[in-house]
Amino acid sequence: MSIDSKALAEGLTSAVPFARTVGIEIVEVVVDGDDVRAVATLPDEERLHNHVAGPHAGALFALGETASGAVVMAAFGPHLSLGTALAVRADIAYAKLARGPVRATATLGRGVGEVIDELTAGGRPEFPVTIEITREDGAVTTAMTVVWTIRPNR
Repeated sequence: MSIDSKALAEGLTSAVPFARTVGIEIVEVVVDGDDVRAVATLPDEERLHNHVAGPHAGALFALGETASGAVVMAAFGPHLSLGTALAVRADIAYAKLARGPVRATATLGRGVGEVIDELTAGGRPEFPVTIEITREDGAVTTAMTVVWTIRPNR
């Protein structure tokens, strides 16, 4: 399925202006059956730095959560008339010092059809989106999982 990454990015940053505020950019969205992933970037700007001159933990979290939201929109956007997508919980681990611009790659962890079937049967499906945040040299600095749900419109 072809996704207009630019339109998705504009829609997401319009709906979630905080992502735009910190300078997050969605640069790629891929939907290939159940393989749904998105890549987002965060610039290296002093206003986003922590005490060791890298991106603040909150900025890294925002980057990962935004990339996961792009995955949700890409996978389930056509079905969101049935319910509202909401982040339920998140887990984040900081593995290496992040410096410079960073990129988050988010991947859907459950089949699209399975989630839609549960939703249309009246359930409130949950599904994980895993995220890796890397530096320019490719080193993984942060690993994150955001669990999402689609709350049915009732």
